[in-house]
Amino acid sequence: MGAEGMRFIEAVVLNLATLLSQGWHFGAQEVALKFVPFLLFLELPLQLTLMLGILKWAYEEHYRKPKTIPYFPRVTCLIICYSEGEMVKTTLRSLTEQIYPGHIELVVVVDGARRNRETLVAVEALVPYIQGIPRRSIVMLPKFQRGGRVSSANLGLKIATGDIIIAIDGDTSFDNDMVACAVRYFAEPGVVAVAGNLRVRNASHSLATRLQALEYMLAIHASRIGLDQLNAVNNISGAFGVFRTDLVRRIGGWDSGTAEDLDITLRIKKYFRRHPGMRIRFAPDAIGHTDAPETFRGFFFQRLRWDGDLYYLYVRKHLRSLRPGLLGWPNFLMLMWTGFLFQLVMPFVIIGYTVYTLVVYPAVFMVAVFIFVYLVYVLLTLVFFLQYLLACSERPREDLVYLFYVPIFPLLMFASRVWCGVSTVLEIALKAHLDSSMAPWWVLRKTKF
Repeated sequence: MGAEGMRFIEAVVLNLATLLSQGWHFGAQEVALKFVPFLLFLELPLQLTLMLGILKWAYEEHYRKPKTIPYFPRVTCLIICYSEGEMVKTTLRSLTEQIYPGHIELVVVVDGARRNRETLVAVEALVPYIQGIPRRSIVMLPKFQRGGRVSSANLGLKIATGDIIIAIDGDTSFDNDMVACAVRYFAEPGVVAVAGNLRVRNASHSLATRLQALEYMLAIHASRIGLDQLNAVNNISGAFGVFRTDLVRRIGGWDSGTAEDLDITLRIKKYFRRHPGMRIRFAPDAIGHTDAPETFRGFFFQRLRWDGDLYYLYVRKHLRSLRPGLLGWPNFLMLMWTGFLFQLVMPFVIIGYTVYTLVVYPAVFMVAVFIFVYLVYVLLTLVFFLQYLLACSERPREDLVYLFYVPIFPLLMFASRVWCGVSTVLEIALKAHLDSSMAPWWVLRKTKF
């Protein structure tokens, strides 16, 4: 490295040291550059709210844990399959071998069965085994013409006989107490749906999967515990969602070509103001295991669909009905905060912030500010992860290893937020949700939005 490069690094270090030691003396503009909107207006208040919710949950869990009410209704596990192949056997076995004493009905919908012969054969091979186990039954529905996730879910809903229905991806497996842990929340009459907890099954495969495993711990497990305390759970995952069957039938089943999980969550929330006792709960002890994309390329390709779907649902489909008169004020405010501001507005603010800094400020000061903001995010992530480890994790020894990935995690989150802005632009300009793997194009184009 030449003398000029060394001088640049020394200047960056000097600026960074000044920011760390005397940051609040730089004036209003510099303070705004460092902290707004990343911390003061959006992220820090949200994280503190979630952390307080987690503390409340942990206190009640350990000191005010309610008595368990015997409640064992008939449960239908609706397994939606497309191209899982032999992997579906793991899913079916994990459901069949649940320790739940009530009856579990497995309704397996094999979408596109004409081409998806491997999955169909795998399901057929397990039918005798499942039928031979007491209080377990299986119904197999091969759909030879592919129609997508929504049509498969609604077909299974028509014949489901359980009081509780658990909607599951065909490649998701479960701890053997999942059903018991998820169903017990429905002993409370006001609970109409429960979001299950998901872990990354292939976490040890690559750096990409390890970082996604950490994301699931913080964004799903810890964050939804905090949101649950406010009755503001933001999404019932399509890979693992639990519902009262009669409620899903009364609202017309699933109703979206893509992102059907967030869609049905929003549709249920529209009844909250009229029925103040309704609740969507999060079950941290009901654990499912799913595979995450094994490369960063696969990760960003997946998020291209996920993030674009946010604009499709919040703006194209549900904008006019997202109001306090339907949602109630607590859910309306949290939805605006965690949905519109955090997921739709903030990516563009981050992009604008980055471009502005690159154009206006000297390179030395710009690099120092970026490092400073990065260190703040590492600190926030570390505090949140330690709280998760101490208060939330059901297997803290296994999760402790992810402490080493905390310094890398903010970099992935920054990249994914910038990518979220790109995904939103593609949805605005091209209606990218119409080009989704969740259903054939001719099905998606029949939707009104």
